[in-house]
Amino acid sequence: MYRTRIVDRLDGVGTGRWNDLLARDRGTRCDDHVHDALHPFLRHEFLHTLEDTGCVGPGTGWQPEFLVLEDEAGALAAAVPMYRKTHSFGEYVFDWAWADAYRRHGRRYYPKLVAAVPFTPVAGPRLIAVDDNAAQAAARALLEHARSARVSSLHVLFPRGIDEPLLAAGGMMIRHGVQFQWCDPGWRDFDDFLGSLTQPKRKKIRAERRKVAQAGVTFDRLVGGQIGAEDWIFFHRCYCRTYELHRSSPYLTQEFFLRLGERMPEQLVMVIARRLGRPIAASLLVRDDRRLYGRYWGALETIDCLHFETAYYQAIEAALSLGIRVIEGGAQGEHKLARGFVPVPTRSAHWLAEPAFADAVDRFLAEEREAVGMYLDDLGEHVAYRDR
Repeated sequence: MYRTRIVDRLDGVGTGRWNDLLARDRGTRCDDHVHDALHPFLRHEFLHTLEDTGCVGPGTGWQPEFLVLEDEAGALAAAVPMYRKTHSFGEYVFDWAWADAYRRHGRRYYPKLVAAVPFTPVAGPRLIAVDDNAAQAAARALLEHARSARVSSLHVLFPRGIDEPLLAAGGMMIRHGVQFQWCDPGWRDFDDFLGSLTQPKRKKIRAERRKVAQAGVTFDRLVGGQIGAEDWIFFHRCYCRTYELHRSSPYLTQEFFLRLGERMPEQLVMVIARRLGRPIAASLLVRDDRRLYGRYWGALETIDCLHFETAYYQAIEAALSLGIRVIEGGAQGEHKLARGFVPVPTRSAHWLAEPAFADAVDRFLAEEREAVGMYLDDLGEHVAYRDR
């Protein structure tokens, strides 16, 4: 009952139609990620700005290949944010070993299809649909397209809980992972949060914050329209510096951040660290009504513990002041455990066209699931809280 189309630019759908589908998504009624505000990384403004500023598209290895389903009246019923990839950078679910196995056996792993938000390890709708019927149709259409698209594989990264069973029912293999999140049960302020920690962890955090303060560093927290063009330009310098220190190239351009600040300011929070009145570091947070997403940070000066203060403690203070109960800290980072973050499981779904490789990956994922389960149990023994 649906017509399926592949769209190579999101402006082929239109801002109003896309965001209306996102607002009517079935997850707004029954998923753990229920939001009054639109999911920030799936808004048309965010995804189109990636295209508009050349962060994805020709020459980037991220070629948009969005799948959309329309009903008989031409209304948008479902969509999948998807890209044809020629590498595995910017995904945060690592399959480099799979690509190497293909190479060693004389096979091509790229191109592949990835249903995800580029450069963003955040769970959210991957089968955006108005109801369960449309979601099931989208899952079927997704796999049908992968089988006919001359790709090695299909990967759905960080899907919601309600998307996962539909992907598994179609034959996709589920991979388990771990991230770290800060969850507020109702603390009054930062001191109340500290009071819930074990004494050594509480002492450590206070010492780290004191070091930064004694270095003469102060902080400005800018929300929405308070973030000006000069702030974005400075932030981008800090962002690029982080990549330079890791000897890699940044994914996002200064123009991307400037346009994002114009197009969806109400969902952006920036922290700027200053020393003697001069900006020296910055972090960017993205928000909706229930979650604060820690994204990027960088510094132009080296100060002990500045990273923890700018990226974590300022984010916790922002969440407490905004009434936001969860901070998603992004990929990896066991160091977050000592700072009040807790381990949470993540998922991804994978389909490989070659049966022999699919069987090998399936066996690997079974072993990996067991290892991740043991890792989660071990991490649970080392959380910073007194009563957990």
